[in-house]
Amino acid sequence: MPALTPNATVGIIGGGQLGRMSAMAAARLGYRCHVLTPEPDSPAAQVSAACTLGDYEDPTALRRFAEAADVITFEFENVSAAGLELLASLRPVHPAPAVLRISQDRVLEKSFLADAGVPTAPWRAVEALPDLHAAVDALGLPAVLKTTRLGYDGKGQAVLRAREDIEPAWAALDPKPLILEGFVNYACEISVIVARGADGAGTVFDAMENRHRDGILDLTLAPARVAPGTATEAQRVAWRVADTLDLVGLLAVEMFVDLSGRVLVNEIAPRPHNSGHWTIDACPASQFELHVRAVAGLPLPPGRRHADAVMKNLVGPEEAALWPQVVATPGLIPHLYGKAEARPGRKMGHATRLFPLNGLPDDDGIRRALGCLAAP
Repeated sequence: MPALTPNATVGIIGGGQLGRMSAMAAARLGYRCHVLTPEPDSPAAQVSAACTLGDYEDPTALRRFAEAADVITFEFENVSAAGLELLASLRPVHPAPAVLRISQDRVLEKSFLADAGVPTAPWRAVEALPDLHAAVDALGLPAVLKTTRLGYDGKGQAVLRAREDIEPAWAALDPKPLILEGFVNYACEISVIVARGADGAGTVFDAMENRHRDGILDLTLAPARVAPGTATEAQRVAWRVADTLDLVGLLAVEMFVDLSGRVLVNEIAPRPHNSGHWTIDACPASQFELHVRAVAGLPLPPGRRHADAVMKNLVGPEEAALWPQVVATPGLIPHLYGKAEARPGRKMGHATRLFPLNGLPDDDGIRRALGCLAAP
């Protein structure tokens, strides 16, 4: 596809922080951004040239938005695939609606990965309560029961540890149907981010290690502390997923590394990812720049880092209250998202700490470097 010319408009569906950082990267490349969101004063709209306030399924709002954009992308998966297909009839949309549909549904996602020859944890689709009992019989306990749609940051899932957990979890989780995934005894969680253009060329960032707290990403270490062969295999798997999807845009692949060093894919996300925020400060071209370049038809530079990095999320009122200390701490690179209200579990910003290339310290060294943000 021909590259967008300077001053062209990139339409971004979604007004959150991923859209905000994508819009900031687009501005560096000479593009304007136009955001579609139902939320007034959203983080992305604050830094964009224009905003359409409207529902993701409202045909009138979608058409008005499409008329103002030269190419369209999205910043999170919980948008309407039908709405995206309407937009795709009016303007180029990257990634394609078919990619979004796969990533929105865990059963479609797992089926796609199986067909692509990509290893995952064992799983079973669960349409009704008898299916759940049969799935537990097949996979054993513990296991993780999840909604097939609309889950994020630990929401929409429950760990089943005993038979007594089955019926309460079934009753609590909505929307249905659900999926049961076998429990993985893993050494660590990692992710890999891939950018791929319409010509099939692309680039892969280093594998990074992710640590969660209360189901929400807390820390990302780049690069991941895994064996070199494991990191290379993770990058190979991520590229295979992107290539099989015929992706145009950005893809994050979340994975488990089990105790034997085997890589198992957990989820895919066809958009910028929280675990890639460190690339803003540690790479010549961040995940957000590569996202914009891919959807705009520009060349994709290597996803190469010039420093090691640790990214710390600022979550909820307690960590948002540390902002004065964060901006006063030498070495911490602060990023605030412009959200008006600090609610529990809400990502308000992040901070990145850089280290010499191949010089990531041990956990005690990381805690010292994070200062006020170190876990107690």
